[in-house]
Formats: sequence, C-alpha cells, structure tokens
Amino acid sequence: MATDAPIPSGPQARRLTRGVTIRYGTREVLVGGGAPVVVQSMTNTDTADAIATAIQVKDLARAGSEMVRITVNNPEAAQAVIAIREQLDRMGIDVPLVGDFHYNGHKLLTEYPDCAQALSKYRINPGNVGQGAKRDTQFAQMIEVACRYDKPVRIGVNWGSLDQSLLARIMDENAARAEPWSAQAVMYEALVTSAIENARRAEELGLAGDRIILSCKVSGVQDLIAVYRELARRCDYPLHLGLTEAGMGSKGIVASTAALSVLLQEGIGDTIRISLTPEPGGDRTREVVVGQEILQTMGLRKFTPMVIACPGCGRTTSTVFQELADRIQTYLREQMPVWKQQYPGVENMNVAVMGCIVNGPGESKHANIGISLPGTGESPAAPVFVDGEKKMTLRGERIAEEFQEIVLDYVKSRYGKAAA
Repeated sequence: MATDAPIPSGPQARRLTRGVTIRYGTREVLVGGGAPVVVQSMTNTDTADAIATAIQVKDLARAGSEMVRITVNNPEAAQAVIAIREQLDRMGIDVPLVGDFHYNGHKLLTEYPDCAQALSKYRINPGNVGQGAKRDTQFAQMIEVACRYDKPVRIGVNWGSLDQSLLARIMDENAARAEPWSAQAVMYEALVTSAIENARRAEELGLAGDRIILSCKVSGVQDLIAVYRELARRCDYPLHLGLTEAGMGSKGIVASTAALSVLLQEGIGDTIRISLTPEPGGDRTREVVVGQEILQTMGLRKFTPMVIACPGCGRTTSTVFQELADRIQTYLREQMPVWKQQYPGVENMNVAVMGCIVNGPGESKHANIGISLPGTGESPAAPVFVDGEKKMTLRGERIAEEFQEIVLDYVKSRYGKAAA
C-alpha cells in the first residue's frame, strides 16, 4: 500500500558506545564513539621471525588493515616484538600492533616490559588466563600491565575456549529454572556474561571503561548474530566483530558477509576482522580486502574506487570485458596507497565495465567513468561515458590500455584539484 513516507535505505544509526583510542606514535585509531568501523587483521607468521612478521604486517597495513594483531605466545615472540616494531618504523609503517595473549600472557607482559610498551593494544581471552585460584590473579596481572602503560584491551571471549567454571555456574543456574533454557541459549548466555563480567572486573582493577573493547567469537552465522545482539543490548563497550573460524575461499567470504552485514546494518560493530583460511600459498591480505568490500558495498566506508561489471551472458561471448574489469579493478587497488595521498576523494569514484548494449550504456552513464564493450553481433566499438555524457568511442586492439589512460586522466583532473 502506497504512502507518502519515503522508503528507508541505508544502515540504522550506529549504536552509541564509548570511544577507545589505539595509538602508535602520532597515529591514532578511534574505535567506537561514533567513529567509522575499523578493519583489522592478523599475521600467520611465527612472531619470533621478526623479519617475516614485519613484512607481513607491512603487506597487511598497505592493503588497508588499520590495526594488525600478532601472536605473542612465548619468550622468543615477546622479545621479537621490539625488533618487529623497529623494522616497521624503518619501512615507514606506523600501523598499531596488537598482542594476542593466551595461557602465559601474564608472564610475558610482566617479564618483558619492552614488549608490553611496544604493543598498542592487548587481546586477552578470559577463558585462557588460568584455572581455579590462579585465574583471577593472572587476569589481574595482565590488566595491571595495561593500566601501567595505558594500553587498551580487547577482552575476547571465544566459544572454543570458554571459561569452564563460568559455564558450569550458568548451567547450574539454568538447571534450577522452572523451565530450563536450551543448551544453545545457555552457551549464548555464558559468552555474553563472560565478556561483560570480565570487562567490569577490569574496571574494578583500575582499567578505564574507555580502554576496553569486547568480542564474543563463534563460528556460526546465526549464533554470531544472536550473541552480538544481546551483547549490544547489555553494554556500551565498543564491539569487535568476526566469525572465529570463517573458513576457506567462498565459504569463508560468504559466511563472514552474511553475519557481519546483518549486525552492521543494525548499527552493531566497531571493528571487524575476516578470519579467512588462506589457500595454500595464498595472500593473507585477502581478508583485509574482503573486510573493506563489506563496509564499502554497504555504504559504511569508502576505501577504493568501485568497479561495476556485468556477469556476462550469451550476448557477451567475448572475454574482453571480463579481462578489462579485472585489469581496471586491480589497477585501482594497486594505485590507492599513492592516490589516497595525492587525490583526496578518489575512493568515491565508480567505474563501470559492461559487456553489451543491454545495460551497458545506462550503467556507464550512472558511473563516473563507464565503458560499454561490444557484445555478440554488435558493432566493434566501445563508447566511453564520463559523468553521464558520451565522450568518445574506442576501437581496435588497445581498448584496455586507452581506457586505463582515460581513468588516470579523470582521476588527475577530478581529484587533483582537491589536493592543491
């Protein structure tokens, strides 16, 4: 039924949270507090290999990761943190480093103060800080170090390593109910309770509330959505989103997109990490690109010019438009580390590479720059549209090269003025 009200579009207003600032040198990354959603990633090198780890951190940072987490799992890794930070500084990479601690974090942070100082943030899993009477003491030691060096902490609960004493307590409480909850509901409650109780414990120990970020990682899409909705309802800490083990290839990308998009649309989430399993020999930076693309396609942030391309059909038997779309998309992303400094606003540009006359001209007119390549049976000509107007027609063997030159000229003329 028609009404006079406009059709709503775009994500809901962001959930109001405290703002947590992560610093390194003059670099500051604000998480929560109304700031844009932050993309982060994690290395998979042996942290004790300082050179290999620094190189991977550099690659992740240049791909767009705004924080990079590294495993700090033994004395050798803790000692290497300083060398990693120094190597990054020599390469001009000022990305904040996050230390990931499990089991022995209390020892590493207290015995290696240079490591504790060099890291910009700590990640603590409350399920892995100790058992029994040791748990509270060892958790307190880690929080005390964070307070000493004014480091923010992500209290990261994971359903694969949940605090068993807390889970047993909640199961006992559930058994006493007149109508007990399902096992799934008990698990959800244990995750949320663990995150919030440990955050409050950290505040009691002296860590300011605006130095705490929470996460409750699970590997199921519906589980993640349910847990984070409840976590968002019950606290105002910034939240880090991500499936704990998203998986490999298209499965990992689809699962992460499905889960995070629902929550981000509802205004839930302040940092994201896409935990993809790389293909053998695959590029670790893929998880950064996927995270950026989720945020950009949802209209939450802009990172790189978007390439719109048709899927192809019986009208587009030639592979020329596929090759051109891939070439232009790769070219744009490779240029961004330089372009974002030289041409402010270029990340808002849209480029259309279309394969036939059906939607080609129309899509090209909607883009900043568009090309409509000839489909089967069409004249061997490719009209180029700039800001909605047809400017030229390309023919011959050098269409790809000529179109790339047109894109570069457009970037210089449209966005170069902003840098002047």
